[in-house]
Amino acid sequence: MKLYKASSLMMAVIFAIVGFIFLVFPNAPLFAFNSVSGYFHLPEIPLTGVTFYLSLASAYMYVVTVLAVQMFRNPTENIYPTLLAHGKLASSLLSIYLFVFHGHYLICFANFMID
Repeated sequence: MKLYKASSLMMAVIFAIVGFIFLVFPNAPLFAFNSVSGYFHLPEIPLTGVTFYLSLASAYMYVVTVLAVQMFRNPTENIYPTLLAHGKLASSLLSIYLFVFHGHYLICFANFMID
């Protein structure tokens, strides 16, 4: 139970930090991934028109943060990890779909692997 609670708290902190970065520095993740994409012979993702999607990403990170906090606070409730797993699975599968069918952008592949 201690490991579960510690993992839940760690996820909540990481999700909150990533969400904060998406919200406050919306192009920073894209710049970071674009700076290393060439090493993998992958194209850079365009930086135009992404503000709306980063706002959705920030909102998603808020939701997964809340779920992780609830996992920490209520470790015997199974609904929170189930919902978190569904969100992460959806994000992962959509990311690999976008990588394969819409553009071989490193950030999509990385999100598939991380989620």
